Amino acid sequence: MAEQVSVVSEQGYQHLSKKEINTPELESPEIEDKLPHDAKATELSSSDEGDAAGFQGDDKEEYVKGHPVIRNGLDVSKFLVSTRDDGDPSLTFRSIVLGTLFTALSSVITMLYTFKPYQVQVSAVFLQLLVFVFGELWAVLTPSPDRFNSKWLQATLRFLNFGQKFQIKEHVIASLIASSGNNGLSGIEVFAVERLLYDKVISASTAVLGTFSITLCGFVLAGLLRPLIVYPAEMVYWSTLPQVILFQSLHFDRKANKARLKKFVYALTGSAIWELFPAYIIPWVGGVSIFCLASMGAPTSTRTTFSNIFGGASSNEGMGLLNFSFDWQYIQSAYLSFPLKQQFNTWIGYLIWYPAQLGLYYSNKFDAKKYPFMSTALYASNGTTFSTVNVLNDHGIVDEAKLHAIGLPHLTSSTIWGFFTQNLGIGALISHVLLFYAKDMALAWKQARSRKQPDPHYQGMLKYKEVPLWWYLVLAILSIVAGIIVNAKGETTLPVWAYIVALILGAFIAPFSCILYGLYGTGVSTNQISKMVAGAVVPGRPLAGLYFASWSHQVILLAVNLANWLKVGQYTKVSHRVMFATQIYGTLLGAALNYAVMITIVTNQREILLDPKGNSVWSGSLIQSLNSQATTWALAKDMYSLHGDYFIVPLGLLIGFALPFVHWGLNRLFPLTRKWPINTPIIAIMPGRITMVWLRRRHPGIYNKYNYLIGAALDGGSQIVIFILSFAVFGAGGKPRPFPTWWGNPQR
Repeated sequence: MAEQVSVVSEQGYQHLSKKEINTPELESPEIEDKLPHDAKATELSSSDEGDAAGFQGDDKEEYVKGHPVIRNGLDVSKFLVSTRDDGDPSLTFRSIVLGTLFTALSSVITMLYTFKPYQVQVSAVFLQLLVFVFGELWAVLTPSPDRFNSKWLQATLRFLNFGQKFQIKEHVIASLIASSGNNGLSGIEVFAVERLLYDKVISASTAVLGTFSITLCGFVLAGLLRPLIVYPAEMVYWSTLPQVILFQSLHFDRKANKARLKKFVYALTGSAIWELFPAYIIPWVGGVSIFCLASMGAPTSTRTTFSNIFGGASSNEGMGLLNFSFDWQYIQSAYLSFPLKQQFNTWIGYLIWYPAQLGLYYSNKFDAKKYPFMSTALYASNGTTFSTVNVLNDHGIVDEAKLHAIGLPHLTSSTIWGFFTQNLGIGALISHVLLFYAKDMALAWKQARSRKQPDPHYQGMLKYKEVPLWWYLVLAILSIVAGIIVNAKGETTLPVWAYIVALILGAFIAPFSCILYGLYGTGVSTNQISKMVAGAVVPGRPLAGLYFASWSHQVILLAVNLANWLKVGQYTKVSHRVMFATQIYGTLLGAALNYAVMITIVTNQREILLDPKGNSVWSGSLIQSLNSQATTWALAKDMYSLHGDYFIVPLGLLIGFALPFVHWGLNRLFPLTRKWPINTPIIAIMPGRITMVWLRRRHPGIYNKYNYLIGAALDGGSQIVIFILSFAVFGAGGKPRPFPTWWGNPQR
């Protein structure tokens, strides 16, 4: 029986049956000590005041057709992720080369989507599979060192990994480097705002030092917070779990993978071929609304109303209610991996958003009907577009005389609602974590300090040297000093003292964001609070506000990203030090590539990017939104104060902070509500429901075998085609070549 348990641990739970798990032999002390969560760990049960999952999870098991249903982090550690460690090398020539090549691919695609009507990121699982394919080809198509007699040649070929098996740890490192390429995106977006909307080009030294500082300033927090955000079993980072499962499936059971990889190739090929139609040949199928089609012959007012409610194929066109897309680049596979508790809260948020958005606009709250139904741009009181440059002096600071002559900018109702709900989420995030997870955080910290964290994957990593604290501190000092130099030069318009405040603010928010992300696989957008504080700290300086928010938010973002990959390393048993060093390399490389692509796109597509509506191919809505927020918060004393038009926005922080107390009180009054997986921060902000409810719970064997694999293939096929089309015909690198106009591609 002991051998059977070992096999289960290595191959997942495909061969596990309820009968085998419940055999008396499994209760022996020898086997018990190997279990991720044993009877001696009863103190880790869920807090009676927490949400349904709790921070430490629930140790009760559930089986369907002999397969355990994966519900929480403890189930993941017990049944889904193997503790196997083959001791294979991770930092190899092959892993660095493959990681570098695919960092270029992921960085370019992500930068392209920054200027698309809909922002998505390159599927990390798809990158992982591409790395695997090329790693396997590297192993198979290169000569083995054993074929040669020369020791020097043998040593050289071994260094180059020629003819050597492509193993899991170097696969992890190559994928880590490739996925880290977008860590510096926040800083590049600020440079894009300057170049596009302020017609300002920064110096080379500011670009280099600013990028270095912004991209690395948050790494130290992840290192300090590892006991809370990485080590506990319940810190799964659900959106990354498909990668972990796939790493182990590809390398631990190669014979069984042939059928699955064949299905992956079929799905990827089909997705790539199909993507040509919605992306280029028949673009209207990217957003199909039966209601909009039915209203084509109706009066203009009716068509406009229908477009507001049911439209959504183009940026800021409408809310997309009952709008169906046949373009996988906009569907994505994210909902195939998020836990049901996350989706439950998200759908509650949607049910609130639809009536709220319509109510604000059609009741003409904030003079909403003067402005577009949905837009992230700023507007003058007469409904025309508000130009930020017209109220700034030569130093990028608000000129009070110009502002008085032109008047304050105005926001659309959709922007006001977005700002308000972001603040709701931020306020709720802080109080929810403190109320529901404080005891579990204290316990996790205590366990880590005594090296008694019961998660088997944490225990499996104890044999590897940890990253010394001074590594993190040296990196923090270098990035902070680089930021001081950049801001002291004056190009950012952000004073050095305000820059330090930005870092402190990010350091305060980061732990809360990491905990929520680890538990739910998603987080709350915290950028808004950075802009609010910037408005108070550096009033009248929108550019300074942008930089303030970028540094502050990047501390949070990098803490989440590094913790995410440290968890992958814990699951796959990759050395802590290698994980740390390679993520820094990938982050800096990706930031440089992002910057180069940004300059190319802004230069070649400037006119359409400045249009508030953009088109179906290019949109500057994200960049405009960043600038809108920075400008309005620079005028916070006039726009968001108690007597301003938009006081409800900062008030959202206090309202959001109070919501978890209501939830906590209901749990006290009505104990049954503790079983409901309510999470107020996520609420404040159909494919997933099918996979997570029906497939996972009714057919867990099929779910684990194909859910993540097919989703990655569909993502990959669509994104590769978008990458090719962007440079070949969409004009990312020069003149666009649109598909001829016909009924499937009507004139817009």
